[in-house]
Parts: sequence; structure tokens; C-alpha cells
Amino acid sequence: MHYIKHLSKDKKLKKLIAAHKPFKLKKRKNISTWLCASIMSQQLSTKVADVIYQRYINLYEGNEPTPQQILDTPFEKLRGIGLSNAKVSYVQNVARFEIESGLDPKKLNKMNNDEVIAYLTQIKGVGRWTTEMLLMFALGREDVFAVDDLGLQNAMIKLYGLKNKNKKKFKAELLRISEQWSPYRTYASVHLWRWKDNAPVKKKRPKEKIK
Repeated sequence: MHYIKHLSKDKKLKKLIAAHKPFKLKKRKNISTWLCASIMSQQLSTKVADVIYQRYINLYEGNEPTPQQILDTPFEKLRGIGLSNAKVSYVQNVARFEIESGLDPKKLNKMNNDEVIAYLTQIKGVGRWTTEMLLMFALGREDVFAVDDLGLQNAMIKLYGLKNKNKKKFKAELLRISEQWSPYRTYASVHLWRWKDNAPVKKKRPKEKIK
């Protein structure tokens, strides 16, 4: 794959890459569904999150709902699948935002990463980390590094022997190392997640500041 040669210049990362199969990022068409699923999964195990998401889809006869269908669904019906009051509100916020402002991938693809983050974090319930994951796994952006992700931090502490006593210096060092991986920081991140404990699970997310 195209990213392997560049990332392999980092000798420590090279060993991780060699241990796993190469992969290609995928792009998703339904951004609102991806965001809603991400919100539902917050602070839950993957197993529980999958059950709740399936219940959600079942409300709409197995289909991904339109934004209007979500807004037309009674609040208590969404609560009934296992969502908290806050999560129901956040899912409704995503639906309302799509209707009012738009979540078409074509629109988002015209924006750079910082513009996408600024645009989507307007939605109450969607923080920076969620948007960075969306950039990686829904928009297929190759050069994203989520510096606040706990899984990445732990992996880099172990791989590069970093100290986390001074948070400001620690983050600066993470960013310095990751700059060497550009323009393929997303691929480097996935290999670090795979090496540490597989994909970015819910408990490895940071606490997001919700506006």
C-alpha cells in the first residue's frame, strides 16, 4: 500500500506495520447515521452499543432513518431502546442539523479537516474526538491525528518510552512524533490501535467537551 514506505521510515512504527495486513480507508455515504451511531456508543462497550444500534434500526423496519423520521419519532420511543435523555437529544440534534445545514459527504469533502471539525462541533453532542473519528472512518481522510485519544496516547507511551507527567509537554511530543508520519497519520494511528489493543474502543475515547 502507498503509505507503508513513508511510515516505515519510523523504525519503531515499521515493526508494527509489518505485523499487520495493510488496509485502505473507506468512505461512507450516510454521515448522519454514522454520527448517531457514534453518539449512541459513547461510554458503552462495543457489545452493548451494537445491541442499542440494532434496536434503533429496528424502529424503522431495518432501514437507516431519514432526519425527518428521527424528529418524528416520539422522545420516549427513542428512550425505550436504551438511550439516555441526553443521547436522545443529541441524536435529534444531528437530524435537525442535517435538515437545516446539511451533512452531505460532497459538502464535507470540499472542506479541510479543521473546517469539518469547526462545522460539525456546532452540533451539541458532537465533540472534537467524534469528528476526528468521522474524518478517519467516514470521510476517509488519510492525515488525521487525534492527540487526545487515550488509546493512541497509551500506545505511544509504550512504543516511544514517553512520560506523561507534564500534559502540555506530553502532547507537544505526541504531535512532534506524529508530524513525521504526515500525510498518512490516520494509517499510523490505526496501526498503533491495532498494536495496543485493536480498534479505538469506546473506553479509550477522551471526555469530550459538549457545547
